[in-house]
Amino acid sequence: MPPSVSTSSAQQRWSGWTELVAADVIDNGGRGLRGPLPLRTIALGAIGSLLLLAGSFGAAGVLVHDPILGSGPLSAMRYGHGKDLATAVVYLGFGLLVWAWVRLGRGVLARLVDSRGVLLATAAWLTPMLAAPPLFTRDVYSYLGQGLLALHGIDPYAVGPSTLTGPIPDNVHPTWQTTPAPYGPLFMGVAKGVILMAGDGMISSVIVMRLVLLCGLGMLIFALPGLVRHLGGRLPVALWLAAASPMTVVHLVGGPHNDMLMIGLLAVGTLLILDGKHAGGLALATMAMAIKATAGLALPFLVWVWASHLTGPRWQRFARAVVPALALFAVVFGACMALAKVGFGWLPALSAPGMIVNYLSTPTAVGQAAFGLASLFFDADYGAFVSAGRSLGSVVLVGILVWQWWQARDGGTEAVRRAAIVLFAGALLSPVVLPWYLTWGMALACALPWSPRALSYVVGASVALVLAYSPDGEQAMYNWPLMAVGICAAFLGALSLVRFDPLGFSPLFQRATQVEQHLPQ
Repeated sequence: MPPSVSTSSAQQRWSGWTELVAADVIDNGGRGLRGPLPLRTIALGAIGSLLLLAGSFGAAGVLVHDPILGSGPLSAMRYGHGKDLATAVVYLGFGLLVWAWVRLGRGVLARLVDSRGVLLATAAWLTPMLAAPPLFTRDVYSYLGQGLLALHGIDPYAVGPSTLTGPIPDNVHPTWQTTPAPYGPLFMGVAKGVILMAGDGMISSVIVMRLVLLCGLGMLIFALPGLVRHLGGRLPVALWLAAASPMTVVHLVGGPHNDMLMIGLLAVGTLLILDGKHAGGLALATMAMAIKATAGLALPFLVWVWASHLTGPRWQRFARAVVPALALFAVVFGACMALAKVGFGWLPALSAPGMIVNYLSTPTAVGQAAFGLASLFFDADYGAFVSAGRSLGSVVLVGILVWQWWQARDGGTEAVRRAAIVLFAGALLSPVVLPWYLTWGMALACALPWSPRALSYVVGASVALVLAYSPDGEQAMYNWPLMAVGICAAFLGALSLVRFDPLGFSPLFQRATQVEQHLPQ
């Protein structure tokens, strides 16, 4: 959840912060983090991204019939020891990327790296991802399959991609072959447009989809200076959190995921409403919901922001804001449905992701734990316990939404902060949680003030969530040895942001250097 503690006050509590930065600069030869462009750190992350790209051709969500790697010597990357080696390269690249991101974060918090440096790092780290096969997911093939259905005049909210034949449906993950699309009508139009532009060529379709979704990141970056101005954060920190994060590089772009387009529209819409351009802002926020329904959690809070800009008693202002807001919502959402030529089938299809059962979802984890305990005493029904946990989670989420909405009744930046809280709650209390869901709330929360300690939690969560899935898109969270390594890596990454040399290796290196100096020449 977004913090309420200012960065400046929090830094005063970290007595070793100056020493950390000084040590980092010394570790870089006095050059790596000095000035706005930390070139060594950027290069380190770029090497990590290039390794991710290289390993992805064998370990990621590769095509069933790959026209490039399907035959010849490179095909060995896709099987046996070749795939194991490619997987190791992916994890090595991810480790270097996280290392670079943490080092960049140190410079940002020490005010040694500015927004330009973070943007350069983002560009360098994202560029290799543009040509990579889908990393840690196969969802993009589902997007393309749903767009192909819509292009053929078949309702993607009624049937799954397996209704058609060809390379696109063949590459959709088996879980989603017969599953209707759970996305909004605007995204169905986007997916249809991608198929029109790229045809049925798999590689070209994935690249075009990635470039279209990348527009969402562009919108987010465009909105951040204004959001920071309103919400009181720092632009370099916001960019480091939202743009340069491994969650963005690996999941949102490397994936890619349509959440990137949703949060971009939501961020620009929120900024416009804060700036008093209510109609345009609400229209963009509605379009965000027409990409993915989750954005709708923020809309009631944006109405309070609109109302706070009007005059008169609170409920009179609210009525004068909510009536045009509802009318505008109906017009924009209806236009999205009409342009995409789809109906209201997306509403029942929203339950489709619930087929995934894993403990990343707090309600699901509660149900699983309760089942495990109950099964010690009687023959329990696993599905009933999971359903009960999820139902309880939905009740809690509604309670949080109502409470936060009421607390946001004064509007302004407080309403946006509470909207971010609800987006985080929506991700964590959803029946199913996928790692990139945590980017929903971060799109707004990144512009708030952050303490170093809170940022270290973000680092740890980002590392752990990426490693919860395998590079080929399958769940890895029940691979307990891998998860143990991932948790240790997450803990180390979190500590590294706020503590130089968290493993205490510096004294060893210093002693080795002293011994070497005393050896006879």
